[in-house]
Amino acid sequence: MSSKTRPRSPLIWKSLVSDLHPSSARKLPNVWAAGYPGRLSNEEDKPPLEALDITESNSGVAVGANSAVLYDPLGSWAGGYRKTNLYDTDKTWAKSGTGFATYRLPSPLRTVSLGICMDLNTMPGASWTSLEDGPYELASHCLERKSNILILLNNWLHSSESQAEGDDGQNDWNTLEYWATRLRPLWARDGPASSTSSDAVENGIKFAGTSAIFSMVRDSGRPKLLDMMGKDEEGVRVWNVVV
Repeated sequence: MSSKTRPRSPLIWKSLVSDLHPSSARKLPNVWAAGYPGRLSNEEDKPPLEALDITESNSGVAVGANSAVLYDPLGSWAGGYRKTNLYDTDKTWAKSGTGFATYRLPSPLRTVSLGICMDLNTMPGASWTSLEDGPYELASHCLERKSNILILLNNWLHSSESQAEGDDGQNDWNTLEYWATRLRPLWARDGPASSTSSDAVENGIKFAGTSAIFSMVRDSGRPKLLDMMGKDEEGVRVWNVVV
């Protein structure tokens, strides 16, 4: 676990983000979602790590969780979530969550589901059957909860697949296509799916960027990409959509 991903204590997290998001939500007003490395409390069960980085940890147990938080338009805490499907680096420090999270928020957002990065992939122990049958665990959760919006917070790896002929290289289309494919069951339901992803290079690893917003409608036969950011683009994009 690098120093950039070390879990933060509740006090440090509050000073860094929890004060920022409520005030921003009240001013705009908006619902805010943010990811962060959360530290486990002293009272929590700390299971053995799935993968131990002996150069940086000698406890052998989880010390944190890859987490997300939601604030409502009034700046009040609306929900939290812990990543369920851990990535390799998560396994050197993090405890997995107990399942996906869905919350009821004020109109027009209504029912909002949260996921983090690898949650989009097939869960450990599950066997892929077919394009039609999946499994598509996160998408199925959204259908079961009748979610209007899925917020997927990503730090997705840049695709190693060759880009299509004529591609200008500004966008990671392979990553976008994969995200849409893993949400295939949601093409059968009205509601946008928003995915954010960083474009940084850390420890020699290139991330995909390509934050995007999709509309997925039942019986449409395909997802609709409403807008996206470039794979190297940094900043804030404002999207106005009807939910």
